[in-house]
Amino acid sequence: MGLFSRKIGPVFLKSSNQAKEYVDKLRELQEQCTGELKEEIEKQITIAEYGIKGEECIAFELKNSGMDMYILQDICLQHGELSAQIDYLIVTRKRIYIIECKNLIGDIEVNSTGDFIRTYQLRGRRIKEGIYSPITQNTRHMQVIKEVRKSGKGNIITKTMFENNFANSYKSIVVLANPKTVLNAKYAKKEVKEQIVRADQLVQRIKEMDKQVKDDMMEKEMLEIANFFLGKNQEDRTDYAEKYEKLLERIESSKEEEKLTENISTEGDDVKEKLIKELKAVRLKRSRQEQIKPYYIFNDAQMEDLIKKNPRDKEELCKVSGFGRVKAEKYGDAILEVLRRVGR
Repeated sequence: MGLFSRKIGPVFLKSSNQAKEYVDKLRELQEQCTGELKEEIEKQITIAEYGIKGEECIAFELKNSGMDMYILQDICLQHGELSAQIDYLIVTRKRIYIIECKNLIGDIEVNSTGDFIRTYQLRGRRIKEGIYSPITQNTRHMQVIKEVRKSGKGNIITKTMFENNFANSYKSIVVLANPKTVLNAKYAKKEVKEQIVRADQLVQRIKEMDKQVKDDMMEKEMLEIANFFLGKNQEDRTDYAEKYEKLLERIESSKEEEKLTENISTEGDDVKEKLIKELKAVRLKRSRQEQIKPYYIFNDAQMEDLIKKNPRDKEELCKVSGFGRVKAEKYGDAILEVLRRVGR
């Protein structure tokens, strides 16, 4: 630390709240639905809560680090069409660290080509699978950070100086937050190993990397960098918003479909009513699977034509309004099975 630098310790300029708000919204949605959609929302809640737990684990380590640093948690940056959701951006007296948190179930192996392989137990079975590289993910985040920060530089000289020094000043770290995870990076390349660390080793890794830099930043410079990125944060997280909106659309579509189905009498032997009920059930099931609105598969007018023409195979199905070769191949088997069973 410089001669005139005062001790500031770890300072959180922004803590996470978007993920928790997202979980609260999901719980409200969950109360409105049943069946497969309810199970899917429960899965999304579990994933989000696991991520929150991992970030809290990292927050604990940083709060107890004793280091001078400014910390931004859960920020979203955008540059043109590029965007990055960053778990932690940390400004120390030496460098800026971009932290990607992974709270994964199971053990992680990183091989000589940089592939991430996860092994875990599921219902008594040992599962081994490749996962998307968090290093690649964080590299993309670094590119967005670089462009956002460079755009804030005043002229071509300062932009060039920043770009030339970026790789030394900004460092990527992937943190495995699950304390039960065993990391095997024995055969990974050195530059890959240096970017991966367990949560309980994060502070020590930052200290080791800081030692590689001779000069300290003054508190004013640290705060300027942290506040710059804080000012660029997009408060409305598009990743959470889009997921929420899609789930909400599916619930509303499901309610509309169920309401229409309820209006159809199940009494008597009216073949047309039975056909309508079962065709709508097929339509609803496929729309949920594909996460699209039911009328994208076939609308009510097309269903009337379908019942009227009563096709016997996919060739005849192509003659029904709204059905071409692609739709006939995609949905034909389920539709024809209903027509054979109920309509004949």
